Amino acid sequence: MTIVAQHSHHKLTTVDLAYIGLFSTLMMVGANITSFAPFMVVGSVPITLQTFFAILAGLILGSRKGALACTVYMLIGLAGAPVFARFGGGFGQILSPTFGFILTFILVAFIAGLIIEKSATKKSYVIAALIATCINYFLGTNWMYFAYKLWASAPEGFTYKIAWLWMMPPLPKDMILAVFAGIFAYRVQKVLRIIPVK
Repeated sequence: MTIVAQHSHHKLTTVDLAYIGLFSTLMMVGANITSFAPFMVVGSVPITLQTFFAILAGLILGSRKGALACTVYMLIGLAGAPVFARFGGGFGQILSPTFGFILTFILVAFIAGLIIEKSATKKSYVIAALIATCINYFLGTNWMYFAYKLWASAPEGFTYKIAWLWMMPPLPKDMILAVFAGIFAYRVQKVLRIIPVK
């Protein structure tokens, strides 16, 4: 009887699939905000709301379903749908210097959700969002740097320092949005109660 309960706990319901689809769609919208504001591109890095929605996915849906929502988003893009930043899409996007950020969205959602599954205080939500943002920046920026150095055409004079300087303009925005995501998700979770807290 216990085994059956454990298996049913991990089975995705229709509501789960709807939430996963919703956050995958929000990732698509957040990715292409630069289509309305083209000046929100620094270097080759578009300033988007993907990180914000990836964090929300983890905080609201939990580690497993949040990561799944981001994985679905990534797979839709790799399949050819123009859902990445600046309406990019296709398997060739793997070679893009910014593809590392897309990969980290999965980890971002998973880690944010994992923290909340263990502690669901308002402070935990904000901390989880900030940690997730730091993970996104650290792994995504390092991927971008090595991509430019190893297989992409790096701009003239490109260095590790420049890679991080490119990330400074969107950093304050993402940190503020992380705090907002934590507070917002905490309030939403009190109503929806999607994540089982240990």
